[in-house]
Amino acid sequence: MPVILTSIFSAIIIFITVFSMIKVLHIAYKRKGILILKYRVLATSFIVVGISVASVLPIGYQRLFELIL
Repeated sequence: MPVILTSIFSAIIIFITVFSMIKVLHIAYKRKGILILKYRVLATSFIVVGISVASVLPIGYQRLFELIL
């Protein structure tokens, strides 16, 4: 149970961070700070990295809790 709760709250923090970074990229694109290609590449990479980290979290937390307890 603690692994599930810890993973859920960590995933929420990760998704909020990814959403904020995409908002920053959108502001930079609207101000002509970055090109559309760079915007798409960075937004896609943020999403992919966020999903991959959030999917690996339960495994890492399970091993951590096994070491502690």
